[in-house]
Amino acid sequence: MEPQENPLNGAQDLVNGALQVIYVTTPNREAALTIAKTVVSERLAACANVLDRVSSIYWWEGAVQEDTETVLILKTRRTLVDSLTARIKTLHSYDCPCVVALNIENGNVDFLTWIFSETS
Repeated sequence: MEPQENPLNGAQDLVNGALQVIYVTTPNREAALTIAKTVVSERLAACANVLDRVSSIYWWEGAVQEDTETVLILKTRRTLVDSLTARIKTLHSYDCPCVVALNIENGNVDFLTWIFSETS
C-alpha cells in the first residue's frame, strides 16, 4: 500500500487527537515483536517500541496478580485505532489484552507528519 498524502493540518489536528499512541501489554518480548512487525508491515502503525520486562500488578479472576510483561507502544492515526485494535486482538494470546489509545496532543511536527505518511 502506498502512503497517503499528509492530511495533517497543523496544530489544530494535533489538539483534536488525529494521532494516537497505542499502549499494549504482552506476555513476553517475542509476542510484542510479532505483533509489532505485523501491524507495522500492514501499515496500521508507523512504528513500535518494545519495553521488555516490566512488572505488572493487576486484579484478575478474583485476586491480585503479579507478572513480568513486555509493553508495546505503537503510533498511528486515530482513524486506524479500531482496525489496529482488532488486529492486535487476533494476534494476542491474552483473553482480554490491554490495548488503549491516547491522544497525541503536540510534538515534533516532522515526526507527526511522518506517522501520517507511514500509515494508511
